[in-house]
Amino acid sequence: MQDETAPLYDVSDLPALEFDPFLRQASQTAPVIRVRLPHGAPGECWLATRHDTVRFVTSDPRFSRDIVGRPLPTMNRYLIPLDRAVSFVDPPDHTRVRSVVASAFNRSGMAALRPRAQAVLDRLVASMFEAGPPADLIHHVTSPFPMHVIGVVLGVPEADRPRLCTWASAILTRARDEAEVERARLVREEASAYFLELARERRRRPQDDLISDLGAAVDSGRIEEEELLALTTLMALNGWHAVRNHTSNMAYLLLTDDSLRSRLRSDPQAVPAAVEELLRWIPHKHGVGQARIATEDVEVGGVLVRRGEAVYVSYVAANWDDRCYPEPHRIDIDREGPPHLAFGYGPHHCVAPLLARMEAELLLTTLLTRLPDLRLAVAPENVSWQKDVLIRGPVTLPVAW
Repeated sequence: MQDETAPLYDVSDLPALEFDPFLRQASQTAPVIRVRLPHGAPGECWLATRHDTVRFVTSDPRFSRDIVGRPLPTMNRYLIPLDRAVSFVDPPDHTRVRSVVASAFNRSGMAALRPRAQAVLDRLVASMFEAGPPADLIHHVTSPFPMHVIGVVLGVPEADRPRLCTWASAILTRARDEAEVERARLVREEASAYFLELARERRRRPQDDLISDLGAAVDSGRIEEEELLALTTLMALNGWHAVRNHTSNMAYLLLTDDSLRSRLRSDPQAVPAAVEELLRWIPHKHGVGQARIATEDVEVGGVLVRRGEAVYVSYVAANWDDRCYPEPHRIDIDREGPPHLAFGYGPHHCVAPLLARMEAELLLTTLLTRLPDLRLAVAPENVSWQKDVLIRGPVTLPVAW
């Protein structure tokens, strides 16, 4: 039986982009609190919500992400079995694997990719324009855009790229029963088999893409083939799913926030700052992600976390910490304060934040310049939102112009 002295955190799908009231209350209570999660191993765990505490937990080597096979409290009744992906490996192996892809996502890599990404986006916007209003912005633009961009980076043939969306939708949606767990497992096996064959083909006939680079790293002994598969699958699925939802959320706010839209129309140079503020403001993730395990006793936020105890962090809550961001509920493009944590922090921060930023900046700039009269074709309250997904976002965005 679970100890009921700590509050139960049982996340539910919230309306639109409403902030999680449990996280707001937790952040006001203490830097780190004891909570119960509804599933997994019974008992309590820790939840860090404040900006400085989240940064501490995610960067201190005494908190390990090597959780595969550990019984842990969790938010999900049905869990997809974990593998040895880079998300669940600690340094130095984590650093070794990430170093193989670092150059593909640095500033020079993004500068080289930017014209190709813009060409993809221009083609998609033109296609939507030709289809005429009303049109679904997500179907025409914000879903295929990151699909094609991550496909270009990895080297996935254009005809195969829609499979990335199918796989991500199955794997990154919370399973409601054992049948959906089995379906997600089979989908992941299908994705792994696909990337294994593609990587082996590129090892025979290399091209100018990231999968060829990863294959060369296998041949040179820098990484193992299993690590290539885990890393490629992670980049492919998140490279579509996260960006599809982030950019769709940003487009929704652009279409529903008059002051934001007016500011960016009059000052297009403010788009990069707006992207940063929206990354901070948007409560993108449902619940919390993977746990970390204390490898020794550690004092965190004035409390003692014992060796072997699980600690979860909320980047969403940290981004709304009013000690760092006064009036965090307000979108303020000119806001000052520490960098947001939308891409995580510490060794396990997002592999490609510059790519996600570039895609968001290109999208907002292109919509503002190519479709200055773009508007929602339905009332905001009639926009439908996805349920049980890892990253929150609308199902469709009907627009007119």
